Amino acid sequence: MTTRLERLLDGIDPDRTLEEVAARVDAALNSFPFESAETTQWDDFRVLLVDFMRHLEAAVLHLRTMPEASLDFEWGCCVRLLDRDYGKSGQQAAFELARTGNEGGLYAVLKRLAERVIEKYGENEVSAKVGRWWNTLDVDEQLAAATEYIEKYDHLLPSELTERGGIRIKGNFIRVLEEHPRMIQRMRRVGRS
Repeated sequence: MTTRLERLLDGIDPDRTLEEVAARVDAALNSFPFESAETTQWDDFRVLLVDFMRHLEAAVLHLRTMPEASLDFEWGCCVRLLDRDYGKSGQQAAFELARTGNEGGLYAVLKRLAERVIEKYGENEVSAKVGRWWNTLDVDEQLAAATEYIEKYDHLLPSELTERGGIRIKGNFIRVLEEHPRMIQRMRRVGRS
């Protein structure tokens, strides 16, 4: 018989969360219609990226289309993602790549945005599942689940987290669970290498 923790871990397995989101985003990336690998006009670049983000998010959320917000609001969301990858002036750096075709051009910019969407929605899905599960447990069940987790996964966890009975894990167990799919994903990738 499987435990409640095992059922949760099965439900947040990277194949059911992170990889599934990645597959939807990859399909959206490959189906996005853009006419050229370069764009030379700033306003066209902004509209293209906003349209692309709407396209990705609709695919991830299983919607036909995303409801439209103001262009400036949606562009602000793009800017935050671009700044994360390209630095403080990420929007200008990304535009230069799209304008010149250097370093993969527009497609590379879109690919980077797609990677950020995968991270964001994968993390959101895992967090939602962990939060719902956690809120069904009383304090004793929460502590028992943390102890069970340490017993099963101590060989994969840094020793500084498992020392003294795993007090650091028990104190931050929700975050440990939210990180679990990425840990398993990394282990599987190492195993395939």
